[in-house]
Amino acid sequence: MSSNQSMTTLKVIASGGFRAAYQMIVPEFQRVTGITVMTGAGASQGSSPNTIGAQLRRGVPADVVVMSREGIDELIAEGRLVAQSVVDLATTPTAVAIRAGAAAPDISSTDAFKQMLLNAKSVSFPDSTTGFYLVKTLFPRLGIADAMAVKCSNKGAAAVARGEVEIAIRPASELLGVPGLCCVGPLPAELQFISVFSAAIVNGSNAMDAAKQLIDWLALANHSIALRKAGMERPERRQIAPSTSPA
Repeated sequence: MSSNQSMTTLKVIASGGFRAAYQMIVPEFQRVTGITVMTGAGASQGSSPNTIGAQLRRGVPADVVVMSREGIDELIAEGRLVAQSVVDLATTPTAVAIRAGAAAPDISSTDAFKQMLLNAKSVSFPDSTTGFYLVKTLFPRLGIADAMAVKCSNKGAAAVARGEVEIAIRPASELLGVPGLCCVGPLPAELQFISVFSAAIVNGSNAMDAAKQLIDWLALANHSIALRKAGMERPERRQIAPSTSPA
């Protein structure tokens, strides 16, 4: 490690979908490189004032973002990220979770999953990329958009663990390891939406070299075990190719 590296601080904003793996991977990066990493949080997409995009627009300092590929593409279009720096880090399926100890619903087929949603008293999902897919694509496709509108919220997975909400539908990486929560399993294959989480350097960063080091580190193949523990897998390596929007 160089003396310059030991004086470098990177500011990262990361979405919740990659956070479990991120927290396993970054400490070793700091130890090996001497680079200090300060991490903030934000959703990849949505109307909240605390999405990653909203934070960047109002001037919150950041060198690197880690978020859904759809969110990355939006911010590249706005000129806020270095397009050539984008690296896909991991994928995770959309999954269903319930309170630990509750009877597990049948989600083995499209019909079973649809019936589970119709029978549920309340359902939570993120006001971000996965939630957009559910509201704009999946619920209309199943013919239950109106029925779901009155029972859905964007409360976090912990609300299900506390018994405040019956069902959570989120990226699997946001469900595993939550105390009091039981992950039932992924959506049926024909309904599945696979989230891709990517990293990119923020335009105007004063620590471009260190930012690239961090992204390269996050993308290392030897982090596969950490990814699997977080309910994720390594993607086929893809850089700056446009993603397919779920909407």
